[in-house]
Amino acid sequence: MEPVLGVILAGGLSRRMGGGDKPLRILAGRTLLDRVVERFGPQCGLGVVLNANGDPARFAEFPGPVVPDGVPDNPGPLAGILAALDHAAARHPSATHVASVTGDAPFLPLDLVERLRTGLSGSPIAMASSAGQEHFTVALWSVSLRDDLRASLVERGERRVGAFLRRHGAMAVDWPADPVDPFVNINTPEDLAMAESLLIGLR
Repeated sequence: MEPVLGVILAGGLSRRMGGGDKPLRILAGRTLLDRVVERFGPQCGLGVVLNANGDPARFAEFPGPVVPDGVPDNPGPLAGILAALDHAAARHPSATHVASVTGDAPFLPLDLVERLRTGLSGSPIAMASSAGQEHFTVALWSVSLRDDLRASLVERGERRVGAFLRRHGAMAVDWPADPVDPFVNINTPEDLAMAESLLIGLR
């Protein structure tokens, strides 16, 4: 398979964190986004884009393009996936897949993309799972899904990631959750404190 383009989803409104850009929150002296890029970026042969809306200047330290939603009214993660698929089609004609992660998951596995690739098994989507939970936005998506995803968002008003995954027969690839669930995401200040404790434990 050709190298994939990675996308870090950072378009959420971060209400539980008090607003602002959650990926720019500091965890043990570094932003969550920096930690995600460090773990995820080397796995993506075509580089990494950041899906975020508003002024891209606030992400000046990000090492790749900032790609906003192409669908209005903040319809959620599927709009970020579509923006990445469109970017891949326009800028990387050889790309067959886009790998997505969230910008608030500082413990992502270092074998994420390779294992998702192996787990496709003929499906256009493979998604991560751990501890009995599927992680809909940590996934590998075929670029061939672009037109159907656009129709789902624009014509059918479908915003549920899980529904889109089910309709396309997404395959789940499981990771162990010990000693740390690699898909822990930071939604609240309490989660941030917990993640700092986990980092100390891992050291």
